[in-house]
Amino acid sequence: MIYSLDYFLLGILLIPGLIFAAIAQYRVSHTFSKYKEYASETGRPAHEVARMFLDYAGLQDVQIIQVKGELTDYYNHRKKTLALSQATYNSSSISALGIACHEVGHALQYKTRYLPLMLRNFIIPIVSFADRFVWILLIFGFVSFYLTTSMLWLWIAVAVFAGSTLIHLMTLPIEYNASKRSLKLLQDSTILSPDETEKAKEVLNAAALTYVAGLIVSILNLLRFVIYILIRTRNRD
Repeated sequence: MIYSLDYFLLGILLIPGLIFAAIAQYRVSHTFSKYKEYASETGRPAHEVARMFLDYAGLQDVQIIQVKGELTDYYNHRKKTLALSQATYNSSSISALGIACHEVGHALQYKTRYLPLMLRNFIIPIVSFADRFVWILLIFGFVSFYLTTSMLWLWIAVAVFAGSTLIHLMTLPIEYNASKRSLKLLQDSTILSPDETEKAKEVLNAAALTYVAGLIVSILNLLRFVIYILIRTRNRD
């Protein structure tokens, strides 16, 4: 049985990653809440500042919309929409301006065809398609191993499973680059003072930790998968 007891017991490997993820989520929520109480000196709402930077970059076709929630901000390249959460859209806080400009940073990455982003977007559909067959590959791999002792198909299953870890790994430089772009925009335009920029940087660094946590959990899950295969093949007799 594929979902055997030892596979579930190996879930203990995920505990450190899940703890780190919980800490990272707390930190981003705490830091965002802390600096959303600090109104920026400019007094301009986040959606207005984002619009200004988009227009300056020649991205007048990008629509800014408001979505429900807090920290639910995102940029959708296909729909040409920059979505700002209710907590961000009309706020002039340091947190709001930092988050909004981070999403502008993603829009600029698409405009400049930022290579890591282009590579990740190319790989994602391939990984998503292959991931549907990972457990089929695993079953086929065990059957092949028991009949021929060949590990080829099992390692192919590992390679497919590792695809999601690769996506997490590629996401890190993309997110950090978007933050770097946003902070430069805010500082060079004097929308934020140097002191305010440092506070916005703290918000964005906290948010980036959630992506680090995602990568750690993915690596540990891959390790769990590999150990499971090694245990099952070692105990084949």
